[in-house]
Amino acid sequence: MDTQFLVSLTIILATFALYIGIALYNKAKATSDFYVAGRGVPPIFNGMAIGADWMSAASFIGMAGTIMLLGYDGLAYIMGWTGGYLLLTFLLAPQLRKYGRYTVPEFIGDRFDSHTARVIAAVITIIISFTYSIGQLSGSGVVIGRLFEIDAKLGTMIGVVLIAFYAAFGGMKGITWTQVAQYIILIIAYLIPVIFMSLQITGNPMPWLSYGELVGKMGELDRELGISEYFAPFTNGTKWQFLALMFTLMAGTAGLPHVIVRFYTVSTMKAARWSGAWALLFIGLLYLSAPAYAAFSRFILMTKVAGSKISELPEWTKTWVDTGKLQVADGNGDGILQWSELVISNDIVVMATPEIANLGVFVIGLVAAGAMAAALSTAGGLMIAISSSFAHDIYYRVLKPNSTEKKRLSVARWSIVIATLFAGLIALNPPGAITQIVAWAFALATGTFFPALVLGVWWKRSNAKGVIAGLLVGLGVTLTYIFAAKYGGFTILGIIDTGAGVFGAAAAFLTNIIVSLSTEAPSQKIQEEVIDLRYPEQMVYKNGEVWMNDGTKEL
Repeated sequence: MDTQFLVSLTIILATFALYIGIALYNKAKATSDFYVAGRGVPPIFNGMAIGADWMSAASFIGMAGTIMLLGYDGLAYIMGWTGGYLLLTFLLAPQLRKYGRYTVPEFIGDRFDSHTARVIAAVITIIISFTYSIGQLSGSGVVIGRLFEIDAKLGTMIGVVLIAFYAAFGGMKGITWTQVAQYIILIIAYLIPVIFMSLQITGNPMPWLSYGELVGKMGELDRELGISEYFAPFTNGTKWQFLALMFTLMAGTAGLPHVIVRFYTVSTMKAARWSGAWALLFIGLLYLSAPAYAAFSRFILMTKVAGSKISELPEWTKTWVDTGKLQVADGNGDGILQWSELVISNDIVVMATPEIANLGVFVIGLVAAGAMAAALSTAGGLMIAISSSFAHDIYYRVLKPNSTEKKRLSVARWSIVIATLFAGLIALNPPGAITQIVAWAFALATGTFFPALVLGVWWKRSNAKGVIAGLLVGLGVTLTYIFAAKYGGFTILGIIDTGAGVFGAAAAFLTNIIVSLSTEAPSQKIQEEVIDLRYPEQMVYKNGEVWMNDGTKEL
């Protein structure tokens, strides 16, 4: 058994033991622990947990590879995914926290005083979270499969068992502290290789500052090889696709149920805002490093691998060719590997980087543990979102309002186990690449929850009929466009399936506004509650006046 395998196995098993230990130590004893971690998480740690929840397998494994292959056009992912947190922090998170519910469907059900809206929102939460979790579980399969040199399908099932155990046991309380540990592991695993590559290539340990030096060199290499320039915009899609994808990822971030619920785990509106600020800092560390990763990896491949004799390729290429994620072919029969003869899957760039840069066995094992942490942390958060939508919003709030706390916890735990197993079965044969599946989940969140939440918080006239019509039309338009673009080749302005959220959101906003205006207004009580959400925690709006919590009137 080789040293690399033993080192990687030891690191990954140690991190698995840590996650399970944290879940056991922070076992959820009450429903508020299970759904919102008892609302007692400090903002800095909540920021870390949001970062881990956010940095999925798609971000950790696929992001740098996507930028390496798409160049400028890949920046839509970075700008969309980080910009979405600004939208969420300013537009929605503090207001939703002030309303004081457990889940997004619960907010929609109570804000619009409608069980129908609550059930539709719960079903949409399950659809979005389920789609997203398929991407995460297939990502964990890639990592476990590569590490143990087993079939990725078996790797996926190992991930499923682990998630089902610690998510069902610890609930949101256990998952929050598990995610803090996972963030620390994944960020260290992400930064060490890129800092070492920066030192190797430029002599500067600050990759964020040094990779600019490579831009000019890579432009020259591109021209020599006669390929489209890496930094030229819109070479892989239209300008409209770039903007549509960026909007879909931004608004999708602000509408993702498993991300929003993280802001419910803090004690106040102010803490919710600070959680968003810390999350942006922690996420920015990874997202600012991804373009540097892409540039360094591409530079090493162009200078050390392309142009080599096929018989003398580095040792690492063989292991990746065996996984089917890297293809090397001597198309013109000259025995030398041309850049155009190298076919790289964007899912292997980060995983293969420590081997490409020859960083040693420990770093390779650390990166594998980081990728697992990324896939597991997001999947855990998604399973809580699915469980709470079913157990809290459908079972408790609609079907069995008199059920005991013990019974509700039991239903929540079983729904996590069943959902994880079901998602794992679909992930054995996923319907697309990891980043593509994740983009569909964002498109669905953009077309459904983003309009419903924005209008629910900021427009007091929006009513139950409006939100129900908006959710259904947004879902229908988004799904129709995804299928038409992916399988029918139908596009508008060159916008493909990953940008479908633009059309869903536009349709949902319009429908919600038109139906709300043509039906009766919500009650005075609901309208006052909506206005109250806009004021800080220490203020209350009632009867057209603003009062302080201590009973004095605000002038």
